[in-house]
Amino acid sequence: MAQTEEFDEERADFVRRVAELKAARAVSTAELPAVLDAALFELDHVAGKLWPYLQQGGDPGTSRNAAAERHEQQLLRAVFQRLPLPVALVDREAVVRRLNFAATTFTGVRAGYATGRPMTGFLAHADRAAFRSQVAAVARGEGDRGLTVHLQQNPQAPVRTVLTGLRPGNERRTTVLAVLQPADAGLGPTSARPAAPVPDLAETTRHAALTDLLDAMTRELLGGPVGDPAELLRRAAHVLHGRFADWVVADKGAAHLERIEVLGADDEAVRDIAAQDPAAGPLVVEAARGGAPALLVRPEDLRALGDDASGAPVLVRADVTSLLCVPLIPAPGEPVQGVLTLFRSAGRLAFSMAEAKTLDMMARHIALAMRK
Repeated sequence: MAQTEEFDEERADFVRRVAELKAARAVSTAELPAVLDAALFELDHVAGKLWPYLQQGGDPGTSRNAAAERHEQQLLRAVFQRLPLPVALVDREAVVRRLNFAATTFTGVRAGYATGRPMTGFLAHADRAAFRSQVAAVARGEGDRGLTVHLQQNPQAPVRTVLTGLRPGNERRTTVLAVLQPADAGLGPTSARPAAPVPDLAETTRHAALTDLLDAMTRELLGGPVGDPAELLRRAAHVLHGRFADWVVADKGAAHLERIEVLGADDEAVRDIAAQDPAAGPLVVEAARGGAPALLVRPEDLRALGDDASGAPVLVRADVTSLLCVPLIPAPGEPVQGVLTLFRSAGRLAFSMAEAKTLDMMARHIALAMRK
């Protein structure tokens, strides 16, 4: 009974010390190393004395009921979760076993997602091997380690990581406790988490440009002539040229392809590509037969679109770095109305999947307008 009372007193004192550590987060940066050392000491105290006592059932001469033991374990779990420092428990393979609240905020990874996954997956690629190696060394009992890593979501901010070995309860293997903190900042409420992600202005701009392109195409199709599919296709090609693609090749029909329009940067190359038989381009023929849209970046087959009237491969003549080739189909199962092929040349970003999806949507609208 005396040992039980002593344990209860020690536990209450430990809880008070943790509360003091929480309050110490506001100290100056120069004093933070002392706070970190104290926090590590308290964690070591939990692992070395309080936790083994619970696992052994307290005083051997005292029978403690299961409900009381569960209560004590829940208390220690709560202490772990409420520690002001970002803390993770990992095994010797660096797989996460537990992540406390501060760590989920700091890493931006939910505890439920992190548990059972390697912690290296949250780090920059260059740091993963070193982190895994140091965790394994600590798990082998070679002493505590420290290293600087970078989180994948915020690779510009270095994170100081301290690793120490624990042996929770009657487990056979050592568990590694990882304590994280910014390498160039304190542990206050604002610095204990990575900076909020900055909006990707380039991505926002590209999205706005696609929205404007859809609007321009819709207006062109709604205002285009009825009963003249060739003219509608020409107008659609002009909407896409320049703002969306460096080159636009528009072919009408399916079984008998007819080249309607070619827009590009080189007048001589435009004439030679316009004079090409569309059936000489394997990608165009495949699309005309109802194939899926094709997106190629740095295409390896230089004759995927055949040769132009001068005998040069179209992809070489237009200096193509990426291309989109889409069939004009009003709806699945309906006849193909034509094929649009778009090129981008060197110096311009390759077509993205989002842009390919947008063009596929516009292709259906163009085909609907041509069918009227």
